[in-house]
Amino acid sequence: MKTYDVPALVPADPDANATDLLVDRVRDTPDLPIFALPAPGGTWTDVTAAEFHRQVVALAKGLVASGVQPGDKIGLMCKTRYEWTLIDFATWFAGALLVPVYETSAPSQLLWYLSDSGATSMITETPDHFARFDEIRADLPLVSRVWQIDLGDLDKLVAKGVDVPDEEIERRRQIATGSDVATLIYTSGTTGRPKGCILTHSNFVELCRNAQKAVPEVVHPGSTTLLFITTAHIFARYISLLCVHGGVKVGHQPDTKQLLPSLATFKPTFLLAVPRVFEKVYNSSQQKAEAGGKGKIFRAAADVAVEHSKALDAGSVPLGLKVKFALFDRLVYSKIRAAMGGNVQYAVSGSAPLGLRLGHFYRSLGITILEGYGLTETTAPVSINRVDGFKIGKVGPPLPGVSVRITDEGEIQAKGVNIFAGYWKNDEATTSVFDDGWFRTGDIGEIDEDGYLQITGRKKEIIVTAGGKNVAPAALEDPIRANPIISQVIVVGEQKPFIAALITLDEEMLPVWLKNNDEDGSQPVAAAAKNPKVLAEIQRAVDAANANVSRAESIRKFTVLEHDLTEASGYLTPKLSIKRDLIVKDYTPVIEEMYAGHPATEGTSLVG
Repeated sequence: MKTYDVPALVPADPDANATDLLVDRVRDTPDLPIFALPAPGGTWTDVTAAEFHRQVVALAKGLVASGVQPGDKIGLMCKTRYEWTLIDFATWFAGALLVPVYETSAPSQLLWYLSDSGATSMITETPDHFARFDEIRADLPLVSRVWQIDLGDLDKLVAKGVDVPDEEIERRRQIATGSDVATLIYTSGTTGRPKGCILTHSNFVELCRNAQKAVPEVVHPGSTTLLFITTAHIFARYISLLCVHGGVKVGHQPDTKQLLPSLATFKPTFLLAVPRVFEKVYNSSQQKAEAGGKGKIFRAAADVAVEHSKALDAGSVPLGLKVKFALFDRLVYSKIRAAMGGNVQYAVSGSAPLGLRLGHFYRSLGITILEGYGLTETTAPVSINRVDGFKIGKVGPPLPGVSVRITDEGEIQAKGVNIFAGYWKNDEATTSVFDDGWFRTGDIGEIDEDGYLQITGRKKEIIVTAGGKNVAPAALEDPIRANPIISQVIVVGEQKPFIAALITLDEEMLPVWLKNNDEDGSQPVAAAAKNPKVLAEIQRAVDAANANVSRAESIRKFTVLEHDLTEASGYLTPKLSIKRDLIVKDYTPVIEEMYAGHPATEGTSLVG
């Protein structure tokens, strides 16, 4: 068993709670902008730490005046926006805590989150959110207060709380100590019914204080970021708090169709995203170049970028490569940087592997993507790459205050300031995920001599073929998914004679690719799924992935589905991870068809 410990850099404060992150920021830099709100004409209006604190206290007073009691749980269904974090802190200042609900959640999911947690209040954002809540409201007798952001209810709360004294808010905000519950976040439910993860105030406080020390080049007063992934997920929620602690100015843009215009005006210095976003930026740039007759230049530029990054790792960039790099920097790289706002130096990527090629490509653009690793149960990060010790393809060493070990079976286990307090009202599930105080992540990985973690698979997702071969799906799925026309890949083959895959098409990129390949860009997805050129392109992606694994692990057949798998259809989690068990169950007839009467090929894949 291999263990790697990183001592905490900040002394623990068991009496501190999450409100102290804001109080300390106001004390240190009251006039520092820590948020920015979109304004007319593509401009942004700054909100200082002192002003944010004033708004938090005012809203907290409204919650108190409305009857919210210390320890109460408040459901929040809202997309990523300034008000999300405002409500988060106001709830803590009132002595209560949030139960986040994904804005895409169905009424049945909403019912489970609110009933299981014992929530007594609910905040929705839009009429659609309220309608979903209203469907199950009769089954939630404990929920006595409901507010809707788009109806101006936050302003009404502020008006209602004007007579609540400051002293009462100060008393309430100090009730919680580090060991108290700060929030209940329900797992995305890739397997079974979602469980409520108990995250404590110390989880947030100690992790924020230590993580900032680990990446001071990224998180510091004066740096900026534009959040666009859902704040209901622990990844963005934690980063929001880290930014308050670190003095980072945060903007919000939940509409991904408006992301590029917002990046151009906000000009962030770092981004938080999942690998799919970086793949989309790359693929869109490539297809745009193809459409403009400059595809050959883009491909050459991409190859040079990767070669240049690898040369940096080797310690020396040859003169000829420097010349090529300078040329393509002017022709290609600078345009991609400009599209992302022009100031992005760093990005934090999580939830899935980025891929070596993309890591090298963006690094040569001047954007260092720091891959990290974590789960809801670990308050997001367990580890993250360091700016001064950057290893592409790995997710960095543990954060300060966190320890990681690899069991003899290869499972990653973690212990430290970030580990949750257990599952809400579920002692059996809690006991099952701890091994002598170490949290069992369920993921498979390795630690190198420098303590850098590499994720190689997920324990529960390992496929065992009829021949007894263990196959990690991610090793095949991730490189195939990087192809511009491919959206999702689900590798199958449990107790089957060979490995196969279900594949869906990217409905956004497909029309552009078809047009660039002299095909009808308006053809429906169902027709494209049978198009010989599309199938040949998928075959190339599959063959490239197969080249990196043994013959027994390679994909021998694949079927292209006539529609994509989405969060709305229930097959993806909010962070866009596939719900493998559900997909395999619902698509059993399609999967069985690939194995029925079709002999396994030896070297290449065939359409099922």
